[in-house]
Amino acid sequence: MIFQDNVIKEYLKNVYFISGTPCGGKTTISRKLAKRYNLLVYDIDEQFAGHQKISNSAFQPSMNQVFRDADEFFCRTVEEYKQWLIGNTREQLDFVLLDLIRLSQNQIVLCDCHLEVDEADKLTESSRIVFLIKEPSNLVDDYCNRSDHQDFSDFINIASDVKRAKAVCSETLKSLNEKRYERMKNSDYFWVERSENSTVDDTVRKVEQHFQFAERLKSL
Repeated sequence: MIFQDNVIKEYLKNVYFISGTPCGGKTTISRKLAKRYNLLVYDIDEQFAGHQKISNSAFQPSMNQVFRDADEFFCRTVEEYKQWLIGNTREQLDFVLLDLIRLSQNQIVLCDCHLEVDEADKLTESSRIVFLIKEPSNLVDDYCNRSDHQDFSDFINIASDVKRAKAVCSETLKSLNEKRYERMKNSDYFWVERSENSTVDDTVRKVEQHFQFAERLKSL
């Protein structure tokens, strides 16, 4: 899909992106803000299955790759696993943009997503995106302990060698997100880092102040 940056930014002017690294708090914060301001949340992970159904293996090969079981899925090399995850994200982006253009014509949409810094440059303005980040270690345990990732936890725990499967997945996520984490911290974009001392309420306050929702929603 080819759009001039200024065109796509205009069509997405009612979309506020909550991006970042895994377990940075994207889902929690986007839903807290949506409830507070009565906004629509668009979670790209929740949309994947629907996008996969209308995808084409010739154009979206990663989205259409089939695995026999948990062993085949988790026994790939770290590099193979990483490239598959990157491919899924890139291939789904066209579907995501079309959805967001349609949904945001007459309302504000909060998009819970995985945008990179260079993608943010093309799709939005700095006032409409925040990066919620977490140092990328021990991500698999964080995933497995979350109620909204129970399917992932169940899947990895049926591998014949669960310890190895978790090790491969953890190393893949760390490898994939180390540079992203540093790029986000060193960018000019607004970011909030999750730590042991972070609270949900404090992060919500920082994000809503950055988005200036109280002021902007008055004009809609």
